[in-house]
Amino acid sequence: MDARLNLFGSQVATKVLKCLTAAHNAVAASKLPATTQELVRLRASQINGCGFCTDMHTKEAAHAGETAVRLNLVAAWREATVFTEAERAALELAEQGTRTADAAGGVTDEAWANAAKYYDEEQLAALVATIAIINAFNRMNVIVQLPTDGTYQPGQALI
Repeated sequence: MDARLNLFGSQVATKVLKCLTAAHNAVAASKLPATTQELVRLRASQINGCGFCTDMHTKEAAHAGETAVRLNLVAAWREATVFTEAERAALELAEQGTRTADAAGGVTDEAWANAAKYYDEEQLAALVATIAIINAFNRMNVIVQLPTDGTYQPGQALI
């Protein structure tokens, strides 16, 4: 299977990907825990059906110290007891922020208030940015049907 469009062969797409990568790097340097960032990226990628990003962020999360048990349970985080309350709040915000079309009001006040119990303003900004950025990457990849062969390696530079 080939992608519909070579994102790295397009000047416009390459510029956009570089901007998204720079935004990703700004969040990566924030006070939001790296494992939380990866759990959020993984969950949004699962929801959006982005195989490339699901592969990438599963491996990046493992590289950041996540266990196989927790990674295997991300899709069922509500029923899993292996996540902290802070991580659960981040995953809820990620789900609601990814599925904005499914709810007339977008992210609920309850989900926001719950996340605000565990994260300060800078961490909330990083969390919101993480959700927005991964959704942008997911959508580009899904639209062009970017295939994955499962060979992504942690830290692999794409741009």
